Amino acid sequence: GCILEGKLYPFGEIARTEDCFRCNCSPHVMRCCSLFHTPIGYDKENCKVIFNKKSCDYDVVQKSDPSTACVVYSRV
Repeated sequence: GCILEGKLYPFGEIARTEDCFRCNCSPHVMRCCSLFHTPIGYDKENCKVIFNKKSCDYDVVQKSDPSTACVVYSRV
């Protein structure tokens, strides 16, 4: 298998790691890509970004009321 962040994964396709990556593990190499996109276009003065490990995505919420989502215009 392959070791990523101290955890052993089996050879083959890994749909989702503990850190929200999709990987392919072979005897020679492990290739991974993220399952999330980083928000860049939002009201940075009034909103903050929080990583949601359950959904493997970033939540953008109001600083004054984290239960209220902010509008995100773009992600990378």
